Amino acid sequence: MQKRQEVIDYCLRYKNVYEDYPFSDPNWTCMRHLENKKVFAWIYERQGHIWVNVKGSRGWLDFFREKYDSVVPGYHLSKEHWNSMILDGTIALEDIYAMIQESYDLTLPKKYRQ
Repeated sequence: MQKRQEVIDYCLRYKNVYEDYPFSDPNWTCMRHLENKKVFAWIYERQGHIWVNVKGSRGWLDFFREKYDSVVPGYHLSKEHWNSMILDGTIALEDIYAMIQESYDLTLPKKYRQ
């Protein structure tokens, strides 16, 4: 997964989400929960690659930062709670899916969290 539309299409598979462009800069796309409007993925191009910011729990944030050079502390977000995935072809697809899934789960409306 290396293209913006691939990430958007994957995120739209989740229940009750939508694509949003909150800034005047069309480079920034975000994927939100319909009910609480919380963002679970920020998608943008930077330095010639698509980047995706995802929320994560502490242990997993550090795990993926150590596993991949292309997973770094969140660009323009809290480095304590977000990672940026640089989609340069080096992150295993299942790990991209896992990071998006965790971000989706962490930002769900409270009544749906387990």
